Amino acid sequence: MIKKILIAFFCVTAHGLFAQNGTISPYSSFGIGDYRDNGTVDNQMMGGISMYGDSIHINLSNPAAYSKLRLTAYTAGLSHKEYRLKDWENEQNTSVTNLDYLSIGFPLAENLGFGFGLMPYSSVGYSLSDTSLTPGGSEVTNFFDGGGGVNQLYASIGYELIRNLSIGVTANFNFGTLEYERVQSVEGVQFGTLDTRESRINGYDFNYALNYTPTIKDKYTLYTSVLVNTQGNLVSKNTQTLGSFSIANGNNIEVVDVDLDASNLRNTEIKVPTRTTLGLGFGENKKWFLGAEYSFQQMSNFENSFLALDNVTYNDANTYAFGGYWIPDYRSLSGYYKRITYRAGLRYDVTGLTVNNKEINNFGITFGLGLPLGANFSNLNLGFELGRRGTTDANLIEESYFKINVGLSLNDKWFMKKRIN
Repeated sequence: MIKKILIAFFCVTAHGLFAQNGTISPYSSFGIGDYRDNGTVDNQMMGGISMYGDSIHINLSNPAAYSKLRLTAYTAGLSHKEYRLKDWENEQNTSVTNLDYLSIGFPLAENLGFGFGLMPYSSVGYSLSDTSLTPGGSEVTNFFDGGGGVNQLYASIGYELIRNLSIGVTANFNFGTLEYERVQSVEGVQFGTLDTRESRINGYDFNYALNYTPTIKDKYTLYTSVLVNTQGNLVSKNTQTLGSFSIANGNNIEVVDVDLDASNLRNTEIKVPTRTTLGLGFGENKKWFLGAEYSFQQMSNFENSFLALDNVTYNDANTYAFGGYWIPDYRSLSGYYKRITYRAGLRYDVTGLTVNNKEINNFGITFGLGLPLGANFSNLNLGFELGRRGTTDANLIEESYFKINVGLSLNDKWFMKKRIN
């Protein structure tokens, strides 16, 4: 029954994963867009830390955690994000809803687990305008629009080499299309100009993980992890058109394809630098856990020559994340609230993106609940995040956001041996 539910859900929602604009942030116009959270709701609500894994949940960020799976797990996640965007004189409210991931994981043998799935990697989605005056006093208006994104199809495997020491690897295939358009009109001029660019992207990268989780005093567990997401060398096939259009009716007057071969921009490479994450945590199994992670990435080596901008630079990035959970009594039969998992965390991202000489950083506070479903190990995970990114200085935009996450984690047992013929 669980498998039928998930297959039906996949058929209804998978198309939306490719069609959606996963963000409405003006900062998604840089690089290859906004990088999406790559963890399940239960990990995201602990500040996004990825070191923790158990026998019934999929950990999308840490392939070594698949070695702990004892049941087949199906998981899917949705999110709704409310934005408040403001600059030094204006403010606007808007929102976006997304499918965040679809995944399945299962044990292949004792201490060996495998999983695969589909999720967004980055998203572009913005609509901006600005006005200025020509030397003659005429008003010039520029409109900027962008959409699309990069999706990720992945397969992971994790194995416990020796007691408490697990390794894992994930192979990611990234693919998608990014679209950018700039339209300019001048007061009193009957024709406007347009510049449209498109990048079709694909490429591979790999995640490697090492987890060491020794037991202390037969009661507590020390969690340590090292995660390495190797440099993503993405191939971008680019097109660009320039033209003019009628201000009166919006019809194109003349549109020509730009010869990108002459400037060696028809096929370019986008380099997303290696990201390394170190984690340390402590807890009592099925009762409580606290952990912290530090990630670093040489974003100063990021390259996207087709969309290079004069007012944008990239510096080295790093992230600080803290979080944990608490379960009052997971065995309780009389009190449902005692079996709920309570999660909370916070994170601070130095993104490495610098616009108009101002760093664009992000701070978020997360919290959520894991609600048991029935008498089995399935659960519904609810999460909430409050955060802020950017600044109103240097004619930039500050984003304040409130995010709601809903994740469904279902469990089943495959390969059961028949006891009676």
